[in-house]
Amino acid sequence: MIEVHNSAARSQVDEAVLFPFDQHSFPFTFGLRLHMEGDSHTPHPIVVLPGPSGAPDDARTRFYGTVIPMGDELRMWYLGSGHLDGDFFCRICYATSRDGVHWERPNLGLVSYNGNRDNNLIDLPGIEGSIASFAVLHDPTEADPQRRFKMTIQCKYYRGRLSVAYSPDGLRWTQSPNNPCGVNIEMSGLIRHKGCYYVNGHGSFQYGMKRNLITYASYDFENWTFASCLGFRRDRIPHRTIAQIDDAGNSGEQVHLGAGLWDRGTVILAAYDIWHGHPSGDRTLLTMDIGLLISHDALHFEEPIPDFKLVRAIEPAGGEGASKPEEGLPPLRRGPALSRGQGMCNWGEETLFWYEGWVDGGIRLARWPQDRLGFMRAFNPRELGWQGGPAYWHETARHLITCPISLGATDAQVFLNVGGLSEHSTVTVEVQNEKFQPLPGYEVQDCAALRESGLRVPVRWKGRDGVRVGDGPIRLRVNFGGIRPEDAQLYAIYIVSK
Repeated sequence: MIEVHNSAARSQVDEAVLFPFDQHSFPFTFGLRLHMEGDSHTPHPIVVLPGPSGAPDDARTRFYGTVIPMGDELRMWYLGSGHLDGDFFCRICYATSRDGVHWERPNLGLVSYNGNRDNNLIDLPGIEGSIASFAVLHDPTEADPQRRFKMTIQCKYYRGRLSVAYSPDGLRWTQSPNNPCGVNIEMSGLIRHKGCYYVNGHGSFQYGMKRNLITYASYDFENWTFASCLGFRRDRIPHRTIAQIDDAGNSGEQVHLGAGLWDRGTVILAAYDIWHGHPSGDRTLLTMDIGLLISHDALHFEEPIPDFKLVRAIEPAGGEGASKPEEGLPPLRRGPALSRGQGMCNWGEETLFWYEGWVDGGIRLARWPQDRLGFMRAFNPRELGWQGGPAYWHETARHLITCPISLGATDAQVFLNVGGLSEHSTVTVEVQNEKFQPLPGYEVQDCAALRESGLRVPVRWKGRDGVRVGDGPIRLRVNFGGIRPEDAQLYAIYIVSK
């Protein structure tokens, strides 16, 4: 097992992934700059439109839900509302996909709607009224097969208070007899981390009356803390009393709906709604982009680059790829504003991310080459206006050094997710001990320079493709070389047990 020493909450994994935008994994850099890769600024396709007339989602599809990879397919739980009940009455619907783009609504035959059971509604008895938000967790380590799937729910029936349900297959659910199990929370993130369950959403009253990311915890999924952990806030104003708020509760910078979580073993990636409230507090004038956070404990979060937009809310009504009347969606009434549930994963050789148009629904898909959300690159001093610069800028290779990494008794192989390489732009890797001393046989001159880009390019030292060390943690030093070192882009390092 591999242990990455990037936080107090260390994780043991068979494959460690280190992202350059996680400064806990890459604490030391020289002559490098971090760049984040937002969406391509082109309209993203709507991949889940409202269903056919008479279906439980024929009015609207919303992604206050979850996507989970299972075997060779993706499974999605999402909110649907039908014309039969009104636009804002939401039920939980189910869909499957092989590619993340084309989704099928299976005829589950579980729930009667509009006089028949020919629909894709999951069976969630005892939860009356509309669902406001929810999150699904697949928990394969659960000893009870009837509880392999878990769900946290916010619904009108329990006045918005946290409730839970269990399922053997994600389709047929049994709610807890102890519902409601917690406080009122509008949620999006659910995770099991180091034996504890965490659910997050946005809260306000105890933290200055603005929407902030807060988290509640439970070790049995039944008994949840009423005390919350403040994990991330955009509004730094002092605490105020309710009498001082008036209509300003919707104004300013806030965190809407908490954050959807993606556990990568050594770091948790989290997508969140960046709420830009109008100074007047008028909700019809707010806009929302989608940002990126990271965490190492599922409680405390930070932005790799402040205000970075993972997906920008720039898609105009009627524009190419945006909501169009002929697609069954009305033009935007306000905005632009986006939102999301918990839906980010690697599929094939891509990173996929599902989100929604917050006002009028329609589930959309953004995509990147796998794990290419941000990269480190060398920069030329002239980029900063330095014509010469100190001598060491020219004498020392631009490089970064990782945090300590313990390999235990296993051998490990190192791969780089890297772009921009050529005969003139190369990358080498040196293995060091914890005290930054090169290890014999793994020094920079022993490494075969990488000259070809790829998502998982193997690193070799004098013909060896594995790292074999004795006791004690190691560090990896990545050097950017060639006559154009600034062309190389390091997106991730993978360390895999052999």
